[in-house]
Amino acid sequence: MRKTRVREAQARYAMAPDGVATAIDEAEVVADFLPPPEMLVPKEDTVKVTLNLSRRSVEFFKEQAARQGVPYQQMVRRILNLYTQRYAGKG
Repeated sequence: MRKTRVREAQARYAMAPDGVATAIDEAEVVADFLPPPEMLVPKEDTVKVTLNLSRRSVEFFKEQAARQGVPYQQMVRRILNLYTQRYAGKG
């Protein structure tokens, strides 16, 4: 099946305009340099806490998070991390 796909691709390239066919023939294959998916979002060292927040704040973050398709806790954590970074100079 793979050979068939290669032959089909070669046939299409042969029918491509000269510049395109030449560029494809002369193209350099680049090794995969992207990290695996599990490395794209590093796991943060977190601590579970119990926190009382105003109903208004929680409702706001829940509404905003729903629009973005993320958990509201993630948004609250991001806000706290940004605040810490700004005022403590840490990431």
